[in-house]
Amino acid sequence: MTQVPHTQDTQQAAKVKLSDRLAPKIRITAFCETSETHAAVAATAADRRMLRANVEPNMGGIKSAILQYRSTPSPDLMVIEHQAPDDRMLEELGQLAEVCDADTRVIVIGYSNDIRLYRKLIDHGISDYLVGPIDSPALISAILRLYEGNDSKKLGRTCAFIGAKGGVGSSTVAHNVAATLADQMKLDVILADMDLPFGTAGLDFNVDSAQGIAEALESGGKLDEQLFERLLDKCSERLNILLAPTTLDRHYDLNEEDFDALIDLARASASHVVFDMPHLWSAWARRMLVTADEVVVTAVPDLANLRNTKSLVDILNKARPNDAPPRLILNQVGMSKRPEIKAAEFAEAVGLDPIVVIPFDPKLFGNASNNGQMIADVAAHAAAPFATISAAILESGGLRAQQSERRGFLSLLSGLSKRRKTA
Repeated sequence: MTQVPHTQDTQQAAKVKLSDRLAPKIRITAFCETSETHAAVAATAADRRMLRANVEPNMGGIKSAILQYRSTPSPDLMVIEHQAPDDRMLEELGQLAEVCDADTRVIVIGYSNDIRLYRKLIDHGISDYLVGPIDSPALISAILRLYEGNDSKKLGRTCAFIGAKGGVGSSTVAHNVAATLADQMKLDVILADMDLPFGTAGLDFNVDSAQGIAEALESGGKLDEQLFERLLDKCSERLNILLAPTTLDRHYDLNEEDFDALIDLARASASHVVFDMPHLWSAWARRMLVTADEVVVTAVPDLANLRNTKSLVDILNKARPNDAPPRLILNQVGMSKRPEIKAAEFAEAVGLDPIVVIPFDPKLFGNASNNGQMIADVAAHAAAPFATISAAILESGGLRAQQSERRGFLSLLSGLSKRRKTA
């Protein structure tokens, strides 16, 4: 019997590297026959890539699906686990097709590792066939691949910088890394200042503009590529900034999904998007950290920073089980007369080694900030930490494979079921 290399390769690859894409805002319903698959679907629902999708795991297999969709609309995507023999699988899938909407897509999890069955299912409109048992990364990979058409744009990677405490220099690090990626590594970069009332990107880059994130949020659903481009301020050939309003004459009570459209447009416009996050914990801030491809936590070596860093690392690791842990930067190290926690002890306590340790140099950083310059412009030798951080961010990035769209499964399976009934 010829096996199905496609599915096995997909599952193995998923364990190594998942796509950075987010699933679209769709409804996904799974009908499982084993507790292991049910657990995998539940874990998939919790993954950051599914944050915009509604994923519902159910038991009962295909028979429960047939019964349910006789009276209710079918979802955008259905995941069916089926342990029955091949011929029975095709027959029951045909029965399911008769009660489902024509545009519903289906992923089948089966236990026959046969390339002939796989081709037969694909020929009859099934979107994908996975050989069980599966884990969460394998299912996530299959879903993301299903919604990547040949005409999909290659989306940029997002990196969110946040300070473990206010005043630790997270914004300075984020701005210098964005400039390094753009000016030294020749990448198209968008820097978004997310500290709406108190952002400093305009000061650090000596840019003054009356437009930016506030206008994007107030566009009333009219934010498109043209409007987004008009809201950007160009700092260099490859670096554009989306400025915070930095005014206190308005409130910034935002909903969790308010930045989704802005993030999508930024990722479609640049290879790297750097989010300079404020030190706060709200629904929208948590969502942005959880959905970012990369998270960088900046801390200074004291007890409050250690506690906050550990809290951030723990919550992000729990919310992002299929992603690498956040990256740690220790900043302002070596301040005179200040008691400090040694870098090794800090790293052991939070479970992360810092990728760079930046020494305390108030004159250098103060002059750069006051003059609206980057560290590389003031003292090139002191900019090495930002090149290291940038290189680490690039190293963690991967290529995104383009996959052709699968067909809906209703058109041929419904006819197959009817032919079997009349045979």
